Amino acid sequence: LSNTFFILFATMALQTVFSLVQVFSVSWEMFCTLYFFVGLGQISNYVAAFILGTELLSKSAGAVHGTLGNCLFYALGYAIMPFLAYFIRDWRMLLLAMTLPGFLYVPLWWFIPESPRWLLSKGRVEEAEAIVQAAAKQNGITYTGVIFKNINSSTDMHNIKRTYTYFDLVKDFNLRINTVVSCFMWIIISTCYFGISLNTSNMNGDPYINCLISAASEIVAYIFAWWLLKIAHRRMANVSMMLLSGTMLLLIQLVPSALHIVFTVLAMIGKFCITTVFAVIYIYSAELFPTVVRNMGLGACSMASRFGSVVSPYIVYLGRFNKELPFILMGLLMLVSVVLSCILPETHKQPLPDTIEQTQPPRW
Repeated sequence: LSNTFFILFATMALQTVFSLVQVFSVSWEMFCTLYFFVGLGQISNYVAAFILGTELLSKSAGAVHGTLGNCLFYALGYAIMPFLAYFIRDWRMLLLAMTLPGFLYVPLWWFIPESPRWLLSKGRVEEAEAIVQAAAKQNGITYTGVIFKNINSSTDMHNIKRTYTYFDLVKDFNLRINTVVSCFMWIIISTCYFGISLNTSNMNGDPYINCLISAASEIVAYIFAWWLLKIAHRRMANVSMMLLSGTMLLLIQLVPSALHIVFTVLAMIGKFCITTVFAVIYIYSAELFPTVVRNMGLGACSMASRFGSVVSPYIVYLGRFNKELPFILMGLLMLVSVVLSCILPETHKQPLPDTIEQTQPPRW
């Protein structure tokens, strides 16, 4: 499969080009068809950028990149959107304004390096050595020795020549359990995240203000996720936030209908916690999968989460019959996710696995 660097830029090009063509849509069918490819490119380059940062940086810096990098800037873009939409009311011009910044990524092709971990897994030692030496030089570190030893053993050569597929995610017992559990957790988290997000748009008040408030809550949540990962283990951070989120969502049914503010506060606390979990689960999952299948593993989890985003509008729709029912279902799902999270191994202060054999076993 292609390297992370190429996937990142190929999918950014896919998103930008199809989004630009989408501006000239002449029918709803054409718009939706093009939007499929825009979405394909968007989620792919988001995951690729996350993986590349995880593999280029140390564990501590990778956590900062995942929360204050990818996630926080996603939320900042979310916050900018209602401002653009307020001043640009024509949908074609609004879409064009949100598409053009994609071309600013072109110069980054010459500045962002490939993942040294991926290069080493493919036996391209000299290229990995050059990237790390260049990074050391930029940071004022002088090192004249050889950083990476040459790969000569038959085991290493076998791993280099081997082609990995998605089936490798389920062949090894440890990796299979971690993959299946992670996918189910992503489905649940995505269902609850988008369920609450879609329900937020139905609140009374100005839709632009509501969108801005929703984005602001995510900005705070991602900053909180960064702080939480500094003081807590991955699994504890995951479990605590999912448990708190599920509890808040289940408490909503006990709030009298006249107390709208309490209802909204509990829902926003639930959304805050789920947003925090979304940031943590990206980092946690990336650390669970070995380098040789990390792209595929995180891609499988992201694909699984789309099932949750597809189901979430129907859960929101149940609110037409019972206002509390969507929150009860989402609260129960979060408690199920708490149990699943307890199965996964802890990755805090553990080295990133490079081969399938280095995958940590689940904890029963």
